[in-house]
Amino acid sequence: MNYTQTLEFLFSSMPTFQEKGATAYKPGLERVTAFCRHLGNPQRNYFTIHVAGTNGKGSVSHMLASILQQAGYRTGLFTSPHLSDFRERIKVDGEMISKQKVVNFVDKHHDKMVELDLSFFEMTAALAFDYFAQSDCEVVVVETGLGGRLDATNIILPAVSVVTNVGLEHTDLLGDTLPKIAAEKAGIIKKSIPLVLGEANDEYNSVFEEVASANKSRVIYAEQTFRIENHSHDGDKQCIEVARVRDGYKYSFTLDLDGDYQQHNVLTACTVADYLHEETPLTISRRAFITGVNNVAGDTSLRGRWQTLQTEPHIICDTGHNAHGLHYVTEQLKGLKCDKLYCVLGFVKDKDIEAILPLFPTDAHYIFTQAGIERALDAETLASKAAEHGLHGEVVSEVAKALARAKELATANDVIFVGGSTFVVAEVL
Repeated sequence: MNYTQTLEFLFSSMPTFQEKGATAYKPGLERVTAFCRHLGNPQRNYFTIHVAGTNGKGSVSHMLASILQQAGYRTGLFTSPHLSDFRERIKVDGEMISKQKVVNFVDKHHDKMVELDLSFFEMTAALAFDYFAQSDCEVVVVETGLGGRLDATNIILPAVSVVTNVGLEHTDLLGDTLPKIAAEKAGIIKKSIPLVLGEANDEYNSVFEEVASANKSRVIYAEQTFRIENHSHDGDKQCIEVARVRDGYKYSFTLDLDGDYQQHNVLTACTVADYLHEETPLTISRRAFITGVNNVAGDTSLRGRWQTLQTEPHIICDTGHNAHGLHYVTEQLKGLKCDKLYCVLGFVKDKDIEAILPLFPTDAHYIFTQAGIERALDAETLASKAAEHGLHGEVVSEVAKALARAKELATANDVIFVGGSTFVVAEVL
């Protein structure tokens, strides 16, 4: 098979959650454990950092990878979903896996994958683990796909586990309350291995404490380890000064990422990096720490996080796609100085749009659209639901045409926001 044929096999015979939603979700570790045993358990060949959470786990994973790269370690990074290229999911030192490596892996292990009836995500995780071992990675940052306890990535034994935060998401699969979802994410806690919790909350702190206690582990609260001292914007960058609580030691960052919500992610990444330096064999210098945080997008090619696509009019896209994440995004939208705000908006069917739509400003002009995937919510249905919350505009079903329509309407002093769904942003990028 060539690369195109390989991808066709993967996407057709192993349906992705990205395309199909819950019907493609196969919880449990038996299949991926058996397959990785078949591969020789490559995930045991390097240090790992396991990152879960409702929002921010992608940004935190990329921040940690950037820090570790700057510290001189050969660093693997496994994330999901991808925006435009499957290979975005698997990187070593910021470089995507080659097409030929993907083809070779599938050719070699095709029969075993079919025999075990692997999900797309299980196959992808195993491919990543194997590639990182072949690439002589010293440390690998692994982002969970969905939840944690039954996620295919949970076969690793990490140096530290991380949960960025907990919000209501995938309630049909993970539970309909914050404590229930927290319990799924707490499933990544391993015996005697600490958990860094990015954002504490009285509704779920005790869940993590109880699971950690049962595993003779501890919970390290990021907000008690570092604090934000100052925050400002400088063009499309932001300046963040943090202080380490135990000694008042300060770090000043100028991130190549915008988005006010990155403040939370910086605190989480700082806490993890501090733990790795202080309590594991990994060494992270002050220079590597600061340079890594400053150059996340440059080092790892992270995209879609409050990303500026154009000026005059200012076009911003963001992959935030649930109420917890969009709360931060919409607050920043409301604070933008512009003559008129245009929002190109689309969602997938399984999102709780009744909780999401009230977050958006009512004085914006909306162009409702839908991504070209089965899971996409019909744009007409979205427009009807949005009208019930005072959000009005027009329907343009294709994403590219919706953005073109927004550009047609906007003047130089206006802002166009593109988001609501990772897949809407992916089509724009």
